[in-house]
Amino acid sequence: MGISRDSMHKRRATGGKKKAWRKKRKYELGRQPANTKLDTTQKTVRRIRVRGGNVKWRALRLNTGNFSWGSEAVTRKTRILDVVYNASNNELVRTQTLVKSAVVQVDAAPFKQWYLTHYGVEIGKKKKTASKKDEPEEGETTAAEVKISNHVERKKKSRQVDRKIDPHIEEQFSSGRLLACISSRPGQCGRADGYILEGKELEFYSKKIQKKKGKGAA
Repeated sequence: MGISRDSMHKRRATGGKKKAWRKKRKYELGRQPANTKLDTTQKTVRRIRVRGGNVKWRALRLNTGNFSWGSEAVTRKTRILDVVYNASNNELVRTQTLVKSAVVQVDAAPFKQWYLTHYGVEIGKKKKTASKKDEPEEGETTAAEVKISNHVERKKKSRQVDRKIDPHIEEQFSSGRLLACISSRPGQCGRADGYILEGKELEFYSKKIQKKKGKGAA
């Protein structure tokens, strides 16, 4: 018996059984779920020929995606580091399964680099102690050492007038990981793209994750 998406085998709304008066149809078929896994070493995507000669891309293993930072209107390709929350099933978190609406942690480095080049401000920098402040580390370059033209300097200053950043996001930058939500369907399009969580949505998911951690500790 194949996987079928028909309603022939289901009961009526009243609870009565229905007699199957025809066989299954090709257009009612279903396929095995992709169960796309987070894999740090390799990416595996399969091509599937579907009805009408169209093509679906079934992602089996993924580790990167394009993530959008909405408030700054910037998108960067970044590594997916961990699956931290899924509203539908905790098992999908345990097995590190990538599905639409899963909350993941992504690498903050590409966004941090963009912020530095766009505003000339390094966010998420850990504050040093008084003794370490005077001695710059080996290989470290300060903002003053990097030569930029007067035009670029003026442009960066003008951008800083309207510069605002959510304190919760700034806090995440210091840890090097940002909470994001997957908005694409990896089993259908072969990609795990999404957006960085901000504002009320970030607060909501942060509370959920903390609550789950508390239950795990108990």
